[in-house]
Amino acid sequence: MGDTCILGRMRFGTFIPQGWRLDLDGIDPVEHWPRMRDLVTSIDDGGVWDSAWVYDHFHSSPFVEDAAVHEAWSLISALAASTSRVRLGQMCTCMGYRNPMYLAKLAATADAISGGRVEMGIGAGWYEHEWSAYGYGFPPAGERLGMLAEGVDILRQAWTTGSVNLSGSHYTVDDAKCFPLPPQDGGIPLWIAGGGEKKTLRIAAQYADYTNFDGTPEGFKHKSEVLAAHCDNIGRDFSQITRSANYNILIGETEADVAEREAWLRDRMVRLVGEESAEQQLRSFRGMPGHGTPEQVAEKLDAMKVLGMDYAVCYFPDLGESRDSFDLFEKK
Repeated sequence: MGDTCILGRMRFGTFIPQGWRLDLDGIDPVEHWPRMRDLVTSIDDGGVWDSAWVYDHFHSSPFVEDAAVHEAWSLISALAASTSRVRLGQMCTCMGYRNPMYLAKLAATADAISGGRVEMGIGAGWYEHEWSAYGYGFPPAGERLGMLAEGVDILRQAWTTGSVNLSGSHYTVDDAKCFPLPPQDGGIPLWIAGGGEKKTLRIAAQYADYTNFDGTPEGFKHKSEVLAAHCDNIGRDFSQITRSANYNILIGETEADVAEREAWLRDRMVRLVGEESAEQQLRSFRGMPGHGTPEQVAEKLDAMKVLGMDYAVCYFPDLGESRDSFDLFEKK
């Protein structure tokens, strides 16, 4: 990653602009797919990025009437057919949006198209506006987490045995088949997303190949300790789980360049969602590990690496319009 960064074996993924965070605003819809395809094929040809990601959402956030948002699993299959190296994931699939046995089959087919490069990000879901708009209701948190636990069990059975049976509180599956199995040994890797300490991290301890939670030093350290305790309780080797975090990237050659990029983002978000929502968005960038010059970002990510954060999944708010920030991060 150039001579600035000393991040060792940390792996990196990047989100592809798909509209959920209003990153396709102002771009002709006929240009959306070509831009996504061209970006991911350039990533595929390079050696910096291990993975490309999309969000599993139907409406934008913050919600804007008629904003374009492309569906995650359709994109995964299309990106799989357009690439040959880079791994492909969703951060994260909402269990409640698709029947889990259908989801297992959907993902297995996408994995076959990719030749075994799909990552399964999965979570209980949180975007109440979207749930209700699509007619899924919005069950209480405990019920959504129960759906997640049973759904992950179904996914694991489907991808390892090809035959699934479960009589649960939320899902019933009676000798459902998932053939052919995904080409990856042991099935598609599971990324359990979320930091709920009593249930989500307990599910992660049991099933996850990867976790994805709080990316601040204090939050990451604490969630890691909770995850380790759950692993101890069930007899799982904590080191078997790769811990990741998502990072919003606002980067510039100098601090003045960083300020200029922040001003651009603020103006853009104010235009789209107003002052209050724009400030909320900016708080997820300012002071975080992905905010600063290349040297500052590298130093902050190095500190996360020391804490055991082995995989950074990066979001560039300007990537739909320009590769400047993306290229700077790549090179330095």
